[in-house]
Amino acid sequence: MAASSNTATATASPAPVAPPLPSPRLGGGALPARRRRRFAPLEPVAPGARTALGAAFFVLFVAVWAAFTLGGFVSPTFLASPLTMLREGWLLFTEYGFLQDIGMTVWRVVGGFVLAAVVAVPLGICMGAWKPVEAFFEPFVSFCRYLPASAFIPLLILWAGIGEAQKLLVIFIGSVFQITLMVAVIVGGARRDLVEAAYTLGAGSRGIVLRVLIPGAAPGIAETLRLVLGWAWTYVIVAELIGSSSGIGHMITDSQALLNTGQIIFGIIVIGVIGLVSDFLFKAVNRRLFAWSTL
Repeated sequence: MAASSNTATATASPAPVAPPLPSPRLGGGALPARRRRRFAPLEPVAPGARTALGAAFFVLFVAVWAAFTLGGFVSPTFLASPLTMLREGWLLFTEYGFLQDIGMTVWRVVGGFVLAAVVAVPLGICMGAWKPVEAFFEPFVSFCRYLPASAFIPLLILWAGIGEAQKLLVIFIGSVFQITLMVAVIVGGARRDLVEAAYTLGAGSRGIVLRVLIPGAAPGIAETLRLVLGWAWTYVIVAELIGSSSGIGHMITDSQALLNTGQIIFGIIVIGVIGLVSDFLFKAVNRRLFAWSTL
């Protein structure tokens, strides 16, 4: 009994000893490592920090702009100061009916973009789902995708005049081919295992498209529409620079003739603000409709 007791005591493992806690002053431990990871590739940023960093850039940009203009480094003829830009913007709203110009531009963007989406999304889904359809349309769509929308303006003026139809068609041409190809790529990249599982469960071709391809591609299609909506804003300004009597682009053209850089810059900033707001709204709607896609 004594021998067995001594043997058990000899073979018992010693109690584990906790390692000493690293001192932050010595540069070891998890806290400094976490600090070092703040600027590591793909490391996420907290929402509050992201907002602060984004706002800091705008503050820095305006500060540099004010330093160059108010300090006399740049002539006011070529670049108005932030204060002059704000004063000219106030005059645009109070004396020149700029709010109506904004409404006309927004209507043109929305109208041309909706027309393009109505045509491009179904066509892109068909191209992505059925390869013969893709083989038939893809060369022409790819060719047209590289044509600048502004190159069609002289022809569109001849065909549709200088009214609203011409401006809507410029946005339509600039958007429809981009949406079509991007939607086709998204739909064509569906997971094959889901398609095979649907066939195994007895789904037909129509069921595959309606219950597998379209639901799976819906978040990507919505993101594509959000991106192309930003491009549509560039097309509408080009359309309004020629043969237009209203809109933000028309105001910029008139201001350029008067060398009023304050109004030109204010119009550019208004376009950016409207685009940013529409982008945030699109993102919010996408997150609400397709919350499952982030799981």
